Amino acid sequence: MARYRGPKAKIARRFNDPIFGPSKAVSKKPYGPGQHGRGRRRKQSEYAIQLIEKQKAKYTYGVLERQFRNLFDKASRKSGITGEVLLQLLESRLDNVVFRLGIAPTRRAARQLVLHKHITVDGVVVNIPSFTVKAGSVIAVREKSKSLEAITNSLAVRANRYGWMEWDNSQMAGKMTNVPAREDIPENINEQLIVELYSK
Repeated sequence: MARYRGPKAKIARRFNDPIFGPSKAVSKKPYGPGQHGRGRRRKQSEYAIQLIEKQKAKYTYGVLERQFRNLFDKASRKSGITGEVLLQLLESRLDNVVFRLGIAPTRRAARQLVLHKHITVDGVVVNIPSFTVKAGSVIAVREKSKSLEAITNSLAVRANRYGWMEWDNSQMAGKMTNVPAREDIPENINEQLIVELYSK
């Protein structure tokens, strides 16, 4: 299954935003990677700004170009503000929900847990990271996987930071109670720029 496998620090530095989690590289070198990172011209075209925002969203959620385009097309057909609906669709991906619940420390780790069949949705094992979780669905750690060190370590430091999530530690199960509103999504993404890019 295709996914980005390259260096994370370089991508975070390109956007000057720790999109993969806390990063010393961004604070130590607050400029783009490469030999021309410091000397790049500051003024960017409108298209470049829009493209950067789209790339940032793609890397943040671990989605490749075709998947992202399909999600945008799906969001544009739904009622509501297209940019907001797009972020809600990204937030509803199973790998993202596993990450938000605290079962995994990063989206990459969450994706691996899903692929290796450690996660169930409403009692059924699902190994598709892009699976769309509906509000009210119960996301749980598979019975055989509850003693996995990676999962127990992640849950030990989890904090219930999201109002649209519920978690039962005794059952190692949680749910997305509702689709989050835009103000509840903490990612630093300007979705309107993405809409403008695809609308050209």
